[in-house]
Amino acid sequence: MEEYLSEKEQWEAVKAWVRENGLWIVAGVAVGAAGLGAWNWYHGHVDEIGSQASAKYNQVLDAFAHDDRTHAFVALGELEREYSSSPYVDQGKLAAARVYVESSELDKAAKELQDVAQHSRDTELVIVAKLRLARVQIAQHKADDALATLNSLEPGAFGPRYHEVRGDAYYAKGDKAQALKEYLSAKVGDLEQTFDDPDLELKISDLTGDKPAEPKQPAAPPTAAAK
Repeated sequence: MEEYLSEKEQWEAVKAWVRENGLWIVAGVAVGAAGLGAWNWYHGHVDEIGSQASAKYNQVLDAFAHDDRTHAFVALGELEREYSSSPYVDQGKLAAARVYVESSELDKAAKELQDVAQHSRDTELVIVAKLRLARVQIAQHKADDALATLNSLEPGAFGPRYHEVRGDAYYAKGDKAQALKEYLSAKVGDLEQTFDDPDLELKISDLTGDKPAEPKQPAAPPTAAAK
């Protein structure tokens, strides 16, 4: 019917509708503005917290780099208490585990890695933690535990590394045939050639009896008698 109304009649209808619904329109705009403000505040707050957690994590790394373990672990404790939901906590624990491995404190390294593997919300960090934990368990002469750790994960893009660590576990158990199978799977699975590990070739060569190719020697110049 609106197409049959005059312009004046249409305008009067619009004004009447606004009179009846204007309060709700204003309220809706106000609520929308408040919601937008709260959304912006929330994201600003998240960014600020992330920046603070990043700074604390860098303190951890800097202290480890300067071999100041006391300061590093104090900063890591603060990071965990103050920013418990931040992924920087997991990264700090991975850094601590590396330091423990370097000082042969394997039990402490395993504890940090298990904590990340069990509680991290980041799927990739869980995979990294479990791969490193399996290596630590192999070093602890717990090859079966290492295999159990590896069996509990879906390696995804970490497939080549996963198979290599499984190979190391089987090698530690004395099962060289299965170790070779895993090493070859690691090599074949690296379709994009992103897995740069020269040790893998040495492991395969050791189990197959093949020697790495030696560089060719330049040909000797012809002797006078051959001229």
